Amino acid sequence: MSTRYKKSEEYLERALKTVPLGSQTFSKSKTQLPLNVSPYFASRGDGAYMWDVDNNRYIDFVNSLCSLTLGYNDPDVTQAVTEQLQKGTIFSVAHELEFLVAEEICKMVPCAEMVRFGKNGSDATGGAIRLARAYTKRDHVLVCGYHGWQDWYIGTTTRDLGVPTSTKELTHKFAYNDIQSLKTKLEELKGQVAAVILEPVNVFPPENNFLQQVKELTHQHGAVLVFDETITGFRYANGGAQEFFGVVPDLATFGKGLANGYPVSAVAGKAEIMKLMEDIFFSFTFGGETLSLAASLATMKKLQREPVIETMRKTGEAIISKLNALIQEYKLEHVMSVAGYPVWSFLMIKDTEKYTSWELKTLILQEMFANGVFFIGTHNVSYAHSADDVEYLMATYRICFEKINEALAKGNLAEQLQCTPLKPLFKVR
Repeated sequence: MSTRYKKSEEYLERALKTVPLGSQTFSKSKTQLPLNVSPYFASRGDGAYMWDVDNNRYIDFVNSLCSLTLGYNDPDVTQAVTEQLQKGTIFSVAHELEFLVAEEICKMVPCAEMVRFGKNGSDATGGAIRLARAYTKRDHVLVCGYHGWQDWYIGTTTRDLGVPTSTKELTHKFAYNDIQSLKTKLEELKGQVAAVILEPVNVFPPENNFLQQVKELTHQHGAVLVFDETITGFRYANGGAQEFFGVVPDLATFGKGLANGYPVSAVAGKAEIMKLMEDIFFSFTFGGETLSLAASLATMKKLQREPVIETMRKTGEAIISKLNALIQEYKLEHVMSVAGYPVWSFLMIKDTEKYTSWELKTLILQEMFANGVFFIGTHNVSYAHSADDVEYLMATYRICFEKINEALAKGNLAEQLQCTPLKPLFKVR
């Protein structure tokens, strides 16, 4: 047991007795965080910072998997939630916040004419697929990216245990930036595809007008185009990636930063399709829970009132520029690169002759955590990050790169690691 993470490891041992993986979220579990060198339980957060249960402070570049656009404990969001808490969290009939937030989304998001709420991104993507199937009276779905835990999607991944074969047979993958892969699938399943759903962007930018081509092909085949904006929504632009790239889908799903960390998601889109929500069953006891809706309204008002996206973009640009310079300085271009966009960028690591990318990543995580930076491979920028935070991140990268270079030169990575290296268990993108 480590000294720095003593309480975290004690909590993990206790949690594993009653909670599978010790966490409610796969990406926050021991499968993604190497034992003996990682914190597993947080105690609090404020602005750009998170504290673990051992009272170690971190500049957080994960932000609960992109959920915290404004940062921890944003004063405007906290005030809105506190005021609503005194009035009630859930009622026996609907609350005005349901249509107030829907109106705000319709004002901001190009495709949004009507809106319905869930609690997780998976609720929203599942609802969008059911809508598309009802609208088209077809069954098959084409997917590109990660779309949540439900059977219709997760059956296409290696985490398909428990998914009926009949369900798996209705969902098919196509490749991002490979329009031919989409054409092929649409032709193979001509007249049977209800929806084409994709993350409009993740690691790599769309090339050769890819998103517009996807839209045109989808409509040519009579299917519904769904943008899964669970991450990109309210991060790339106030209207999401669809505004950023100028391609408007039929339906879009939102979550994560919709309420700066409060549990709410949304399906939004054309009224003609959305009105079928009255006929399909998409209903939640807590779909109209008011604390999350109050947080959402406060978040969206702040996005429109203050330069949130612009500030995040500038912070992210500084990270990418400075990190690329460091990679060159340490002559690690053959191992490291940076991908993505400023508001959500990725450190890409390649296998070397001596070590896998996962072994190298484990060493980086070990040193990041030890030096007070919480990072699991991406830079999920928030409005709360400062220029000083970026400089500290770069100073920590220097420590990491020095150790990586030493490992590559001396072959001593195993000696430097204080843990067992991570292994690839589940690739979501």
